[in-house]
Amino acid sequence: MKDTKQSLLSKDGVSYLIPFILITSCFALWGFANDITNPMVKAFSKIFRMSVTDGALVQVAFYGGYFAMAFPAAIFIRKYSYKAGIILGLGLYALGAFLFLPAKEIGEYYPFLLAYFILTCGLSFLETSANPYILSMGDEKTATRRLNLAQSFNPMGSLLGMYVAMNFIQAKLHPMETAERATLSDAEFEAIKGYDLGVLITPYVIIGVVILAMLLLITFTKMPKNADQSKKIDFLPTLKRIFSLPRYREGVIAQFFYVGAQIMCWTFIIQYGTRLFMDGGMEEKAAEVLSQQYNIVAMIIFCSSRFICTFLLRYLNAGRLLMILAIAAGAFTVGTIALQNIYGLYCLVGISACMSLMFPTIYGIALEGLGDDAKFGAAGLIMAILGGSILPPLQASIIDQHTVLGMPAVNISFILPFICFVVVAIYGYRSYKQLSPTD
Repeated sequence: MKDTKQSLLSKDGVSYLIPFILITSCFALWGFANDITNPMVKAFSKIFRMSVTDGALVQVAFYGGYFAMAFPAAIFIRKYSYKAGIILGLGLYALGAFLFLPAKEIGEYYPFLLAYFILTCGLSFLETSANPYILSMGDEKTATRRLNLAQSFNPMGSLLGMYVAMNFIQAKLHPMETAERATLSDAEFEAIKGYDLGVLITPYVIIGVVILAMLLLITFTKMPKNADQSKKIDFLPTLKRIFSLPRYREGVIAQFFYVGAQIMCWTFIIQYGTRLFMDGGMEEKAAEVLSQQYNIVAMIIFCSSRFICTFLLRYLNAGRLLMILAIAAGAFTVGTIALQNIYGLYCLVGISACMSLMFPTIYGIALEGLGDDAKFGAAGLIMAILGGSILPPLQASIIDQHTVLGMPAVNISFILPFICFVVVAIYGYRSYKQLSPTD
């Protein structure tokens, strides 16, 4: 067991335990940001009396920040260091969180979208830096296992984000239902909106303070420089080189569809459950809170499954396990679409057990053998998070139809995650059977 730990978190006699712990904590911090935000699609739709599609602009701004800043982040860390990228990322994360204060005072929707965008520019720096940094903290043979271990702490932050969203935002918003809010006078609407926005911003301001504390801790801690030797920036030649590799190129595509599927399943479980429970006679606010409880259960399953899958990677080829789980996720998604009762919601929760392995495994497979090119390779994979910006609004536009082909539109909308899992299954199969770093 001792040798396993050394091979996982040491290289050439150098231990990376403390840096690994600090950088892994950042995985939890961006998990918190991701999953306090997913329920906000429903919350903003209610607060500002908007459609689901308009509410989904939260995800456009959120994951758009990831996309916009990924390659600038890669250039920055190539010129400076992974540590510098993480510090800048934490600074932008904190700035975005604090911008919720002036956004609340303005009282309009779009300043919140700007705050989300800046916050996730920070997350883009964090993920572009932290993922390959973790890969470099030890032997390359254990890199995918090491990244899966670090990513196992991401859903812990996600769970906390979901818990805070449910208990300190959703449960504390004004209980007036969406239909009743539509009948309010302008003065009544503004009063309730002001109250709800005051509730919504508090957790973001608190997390901004936490992020500043983490920024200071990492700034004054000695971190390894093992991945920081190369300062030369050959942007276009590097891109041409890495995108010529099928393993990497197809990994970016698979990551785009995986992230889209993840965000759709975790965002619209609120709409799925709310429709189901309101049809059973429950009030809207209670139905939303109960749906978020199911979302938390899904995240607990996701977290547990990731530890299990990390263990299984010791015995199974990563691509093969990815393929098996993607097929299982597709089967659960079929149940989510076809079943219009509580069992459909159970299937939607079950998808999370299958998704747990996907992001870090696609990431590790795609970056295998890239060496120092992993800095730009990581940026391409972070840009693939754009799937979380593009696909949820498409699903929201289906949900806004209310009924499609005689079925609830929210059920039919999960055809999009199904397509995503098919793409991931194909990548898992190809990486297992055909692809190699030198193809």
